[in-house]
Formats: sequence, structure tokens, C-alpha cells
Amino acid sequence: MTHIPAIKINYFQEVRDYIFITFGLILYSVGVNAFQLPYQITGGGIAGIGAILFYGFSFPQAYTFFIVNIFLLVLAVRVLGWKFCIKTIYAVFVLTILLEVVRQFLYNYGQAHLDEFAFSPNMMPQIVKDNAFMSAILGASLEGIGLGIVFLRDGSTGGTDIIAAIVNKYRDITLGQVIMFFDILIITSSGLLPSIGISEMLYGYCTLIVTSLLLDYVVDRGRQSVQFLIISKKYAEIADAITSTGRGVTVLDGEGWYTHTNRKVLVVLAKKRESTNIFRFILSVDPNAFVSQSKVIGVFGEGFDKIKAKKKSEGEEG
Repeated sequence: MTHIPAIKINYFQEVRDYIFITFGLILYSVGVNAFQLPYQITGGGIAGIGAILFYGFSFPQAYTFFIVNIFLLVLAVRVLGWKFCIKTIYAVFVLTILLEVVRQFLYNYGQAHLDEFAFSPNMMPQIVKDNAFMSAILGASLEGIGLGIVFLRDGSTGGTDIIAAIVNKYRDITLGQVIMFFDILIITSSGLLPSIGISEMLYGYCTLIVTSLLLDYVVDRGRQSVQFLIISKKYAEIADAITSTGRGVTVLDGEGWYTHTNRKVLVVLAKKRESTNIFRFILSVDPNAFVSQSKVIGVFGEGFDKIKAKKKSEGEEG
């Protein structure tokens, strides 16, 4: 009886992951096309390289994004595994389409409303007109939130995201820090184009900082973990229901001091987003169960983050 809901929940969670990834990609593509390309602001990642080629040679950004990511996906398969790679392949293909579709939509919309917008040299409509700084902030905000949503669902938009995910897997360095390091080089290289001045480069750096900060914020908030202490006479049924989802349960021996009655205490560590399902399991099995939920600072081990502290060298012992 407990296995049936697990299958449904896992299937629903996978579908939900792809829905959220798609939503994050839409935010990212809108941020790039609506607020960066019209002002010749270069962001980071492979999309930033594509933007440079677009500004200099009118080569479609989506084509550059797709071609470079094909090579990086091979690396992702070997290091990050197929689970990460499948969603990354999905994200790369969908974002390639979205980048071009959104760009064409904005271009066509701008051409149909010539009296309402100012236009860039590549004829992209400037939504906030002459306020390039505001455009950079808005674009970076959409990109950072979009990337954060994608990473929370174990996906990636490819490019420097793949490099960042690999480094983050083995070292205690945040995703935003790694992406910032590589993307500074990309933004700086945009200065080689005659059409890119100091102001556009500075806007690009602002975009990079805001995107990285929001990316870290969204990911950190989404990865919050919680601890459950559950006391119930039907502890076995509750434990079976929770473990059927793939989440572990530890059973401790306890004693009620007032009644001196032996009790079993279930200890569950889970992601914050899994809390609702756990409460549903408890409610369906034993509505009178005693439950304590608390936030935890960090959880390391299988199913959670990996410990990334370096071991002491022989000279540091003692």
C-alpha cells in the first residue's frame, strides 16, 4: 500500500522538475533578449560569448550557445552523471529554441511598434529606452532567478554552469563564485569589439554581480533542510511510507518520562520542499502523532550535500 504513492510522487516530482526548469529558462531568455541584447550588454556564460558574436558579426546567439554546449555536454556525462546530463540536455535544447524565439518575437514586436521604442544598432527594441543601467539590473535579476530555479531542479543551462557544477561537486565553492570567475573573462573580452565601450563593459560587470548573488540566494533558500522528530504508535507504517519515497528514516528508542512508557522516535532529515509530503504521510497514517520540525544549518551525506573540507596533511597532525 505504501509503494503506490511513492511511484506517483516520484513521477510527479520529475514532471514538476521539468516544468520548473522550463520556467527558469523562460526567465533567463527574457532577461537576455529583452534587457541585454538591445543595449549591447554582455553577460556571462556561453550566452555571453554568443552575445559578443552577435554584436560583432550578427551571428545568432542561439547557434553559438548550442554548438559550444554540445562539446561541454560530453564532459557533463562523464563527471556529473546521466541524471544531471539528461536535464542539462533538455535545458540546452529548450534554451536554444527560447533564445531565438524570444529574440524574434521582440524584434517583430518592435518593428510593429516603431513609434513606441528606441532601438539598438541590431534593431532590438529598448524597453526601458535610454536607461541602460536599469535594463542591466532587470536582466540580471531575471537571469539569476532563472538559473537558480534550474539548478534547484538538478538541471543546468550548460556552458559555465557545467564547469561550476563540477567544481562545486568537489570543492566548497559556491556556484555563483565559480561562474563569476569564468564570466569576468568573457565580459572583459567584449571590450575588443569597436561597438562596446567602457560603459557597456561596466554594465556587464554589474549584470554578473547581480546574477551571481541572486543565483546563490535562490539556491541556498531552495536547499534548506529540516529535521523531523516523530512519535507515534504507528511508527512502522509512517517509516515505511517515508522510506518508499527514497528518504531515509532512523528509529530511536525513547521513554516518556511522565508515563515511563517505551516509545519509538523517528528521525527524518529532508529537504524543506519535501516537508509537505512528509506531513501528508503522517496525517494519513496517524493524525494524532506528535511531530517536531526544525531547520538545520547543514546536512551532509547521501541524498544531501557532500563534505568538501580538505583532509589535514601529515604536517598539520597534532
